[in-house]
Amino acid sequence: MEHIDPALIDWSRAQFAITAMYHWLFVPLTLGLSMIMGIMESLYVKTGDLFWKRTAQFWMKLFGINFAVGVATGLILEFQFGTNWSNYSWFVGDIFGAPLAIEGILAFFMEATFIAVMFWGWNKVSKGFHLASTWLTGIGASISAWWILVANTWMQHPVGMVFNPETVRNEMTDFFAVAFQPMAVTKFFHSVLSGWVFAAVFVVGVSCWYLLRKRHVKFALASIKIAAIFGLVGSLIVAFTGDKSGYEVAQNQPMKLAALENLQDGGNAQGLELAFGIKVPYMLSILSTRTANGYVPGINDILEGGYTQADGSIALPAEEKMRRGRIAVQALADFRDAVQQGDTPRAEAARDTLSAYSRYFGYGYVENPRDLVPSTGLLFWSFRIMVGLGMLFILFFLLAIFLGRKDRIVQSRYKWFYYVAIACIPLAMIAGQAGWIVAEVGRQPWAIQDLLPVNAAISSLQSGAVKTTFFIFLVLFTILLIAEAGIMLKAIAKGPEETETANENN
Repeated sequence: MEHIDPALIDWSRAQFAITAMYHWLFVPLTLGLSMIMGIMESLYVKTGDLFWKRTAQFWMKLFGINFAVGVATGLILEFQFGTNWSNYSWFVGDIFGAPLAIEGILAFFMEATFIAVMFWGWNKVSKGFHLASTWLTGIGASISAWWILVANTWMQHPVGMVFNPETVRNEMTDFFAVAFQPMAVTKFFHSVLSGWVFAAVFVVGVSCWYLLRKRHVKFALASIKIAAIFGLVGSLIVAFTGDKSGYEVAQNQPMKLAALENLQDGGNAQGLELAFGIKVPYMLSILSTRTANGYVPGINDILEGGYTQADGSIALPAEEKMRRGRIAVQALADFRDAVQQGDTPRAEAARDTLSAYSRYFGYGYVENPRDLVPSTGLLFWSFRIMVGLGMLFILFFLLAIFLGRKDRIVQSRYKWFYYVAIACIPLAMIAGQAGWIVAEVGRQPWAIQDLLPVNAAISSLQSGAVKTTFFIFLVLFTILLIAEAGIMLKAIAKGPEETETANENN
């Protein structure tokens, strides 16, 4: 295998990671706020109360600020597939590009169309049409997330394709298998509803800031009551889909699960470590196999092989997978050479060999079995931060609902809750980032699970050039983040009355 500069891989990964992390600071708030402001405008249309109109307009303004910055970072993220990961784009572009194309053509233009009506159509369209535009903006954002998450899930669990040795590309054979595989459905609800949780925390936190300042009390109380219920529903569904996602990871990505638990040696009836050596007996086996005595392989088991897998087959050692992968890589080279030489029998023999070993193709680019082990320390703590904060938010929303009843929250003895609510906003950001670390770092060293490692997906670039652009993006994204935070803080400081631009008689 051609030598790849490790620095090029590291800097390319770092550049993609920093772009994705900044992008995910904005996306969850967009997904959640679009639903919350839709609920509030629905109350306005139903009751005719202008209070709900002003309330919806305020959160729409914050949505718009956040949406604009999220689009900017998202576009840069997609361009990096062509610039930094050109081998990846060539190898699976026919499959990976399809959901991204649908997202751009359908969902993004749907958002762009109705968001214009939502912001500037108050005086120009009927209440019903404006309400529909608000909901369709939110639905468009969710559809956009669906297709992006379909593409991401396919990287975690590639299905519905066949490898064409003549073009050296994977080609889609079953669109519905790619678009609607169970892992994609689970990932969609888990990711999008985590955005609901973040937005609900944000709304409660901002509203508590108003209560702390004794401003816009009616607005703050109404926003807290809606956001707390909305957030609790989202949190419970996120917890359910998180459990389902864990089971799917255990079936399809056992190394990721072992790394998440820092499980070196597996076995039956495995307990789940919460933190600092505290374990819940049998829980990991229950989560992974749905039985208390189920077998969960550890990192060493996966590398050494020999255990019985869920489908009844015996797991191969990593060394054997690597050997078969090298056979597949060589068979591809032999096939292309035979085709070029016009040697049909040799080409057919090479094609048959490639077909027999194609499932191990990616392992042919792995240099050391230990390279198959992702960062256990980072994953172990990221997973616990994500789950711990998720449980905290369930309690947070329950408390907010309780304090919101009969307006208890305005009593001075509950002032401490205002500070808790404000502090939960950055914690919600941290939870989202931790979730994506679990998803993406846990997949390493694979760009596509078992199919293409990152060292074979990279573009032929100078590491210095990628390093330079990394810092350029870091500075630009930081400036964007500071600018967005400043604009949003100014909008929050002005309050909801300042956002009313619509005709009161509309």
